[in-house]
Amino acid sequence: MAAVSSPGIGSGLDVNSIVKQLVAIERQPITLLQQQATTVQSKLSIYGQLQSKLSALRDASTALTQSSTWGQTLGTSSDPASVGVTTSSTTRPGTYRVQVTALAAVQSNATASSYASQDTVMGEGTLHIQLGSWAGGSFVAKDGSANVDVTIGPGAKTLAQVRDAINSANAGVTASVLTDASGARLVLRSSATGETNGFRIGVTDSDGNDSDASGLSALAYDPDSGISTMTLAQAAADAAATIDNLPISSASNSLTGVLDGITLTLSKVTAAPVQIDAAADNDAIRKKIDAFVTAYNDVNSLLAAQTKYDDATKTAGALQGDSAALGIRSQLRNMLGVSSGASSVFARLSDVGFDVKTDGSISVDSTKLTNGLANLAEITKLFSNSDAVTPANDGIATQLRKLTDQMLAFDGTVQSRTDGLQHRLDLNNDKQDQLEDRVTRVEARLRAQYAALDTQMNQLNGLANYVAQQITNWNKSTG
Repeated sequence: MAAVSSPGIGSGLDVNSIVKQLVAIERQPITLLQQQATTVQSKLSIYGQLQSKLSALRDASTALTQSSTWGQTLGTSSDPASVGVTTSSTTRPGTYRVQVTALAAVQSNATASSYASQDTVMGEGTLHIQLGSWAGGSFVAKDGSANVDVTIGPGAKTLAQVRDAINSANAGVTASVLTDASGARLVLRSSATGETNGFRIGVTDSDGNDSDASGLSALAYDPDSGISTMTLAQAAADAAATIDNLPISSASNSLTGVLDGITLTLSKVTAAPVQIDAAADNDAIRKKIDAFVTAYNDVNSLLAAQTKYDDATKTAGALQGDSAALGIRSQLRNMLGVSSGASSVFARLSDVGFDVKTDGSISVDSTKLTNGLANLAEITKLFSNSDAVTPANDGIATQLRKLTDQMLAFDGTVQSRTDGLQHRLDLNNDKQDQLEDRVTRVEARLRAQYAALDTQMNQLNGLANYVAQQITNWNKSTG
């Protein structure tokens, strides 16, 4: 008898449909687990967002605990084209009057005669370059400096090659070729401004005459020795100025360290004093405060949306009833109302314009905050003070930074809750795998049972047909 090749042929039953429905019943626990896994995964995702927003809040709180935030200053000049000003965190507020009487300058020399081009051969020999000052017409070598010898030629003796050799020597002098309608000249300049950065140049000329204007000796400049074949275009000089009528000098046009935390950049000689003001940069400080408010409101908005129940839509946030999320929101909100003993003027954030709305978000009264910033020392204490002995004297930002540190620690609220949810998800996935194996076995068993039923039914049908055939034949033979 031929084997049954398709389920249900022998029995006449729709075996595939029956098995599919029975398997679907077996899969119902898996469907429930999948729904639960989706819920847990959603919570994990939200806790990931919460961790990110709490990190941003911690960073914003930390910024308000740093002296560099509250020490931000802004410098202004009544004539920035003549005297520029920059400040730093060590700047002390104040007003100064600066008058520039001379700018720092480099020494600049040029060859007395011009050459046809930069490719004109100058000659061979050695240049002896030394830095120093020309006080009173006599050269005084700069402390710590020494002669730098620059060998010229053979094979490197054109105007351009002499320039390159000098620049490669790092002797405190830079060379360039100036070309105009009359031809090319070699120009030497001090690398740095200041009276002590002048220079003299001695020459050992290959033609045997070190002081004439031909050959390499055209670059000689040493008035002390009576040799000045190179022309002095500009003498090295220090900057000279007065600050509140007190005279100061500097080798550079950038005055650093003259006033606490202030750098003055001198650009022009001034006919009258220039007013310099240094003050607290309240706009920069407010940006840090605004960043804190934004970071706090971002955390609050996320927690409010995910822990609420919406009566209108009859839907609950993913974290509704989540004790960890509700605890975090409560702790943060309570922190906005705590007091600090750090300042004798401001005890709470509300004293400087912070207002907590009914939805838990913060707004800031600009007028009250401006008044608070007018007393910079005390508002700084309110936010940033740190007292290891008396924590109640910690500033509000310091307390909030500590709180968010705890929440985000490896054993903190966020990580502990995340670990718990991940464990539940792992168990859920394991259970799904187990049930999937069980469903696979059940389906295989059902198909085996229906296959056996098909075989039996097919045999019975064959026997019934045989009996019916025999009866028909018997009836014919007796008829």
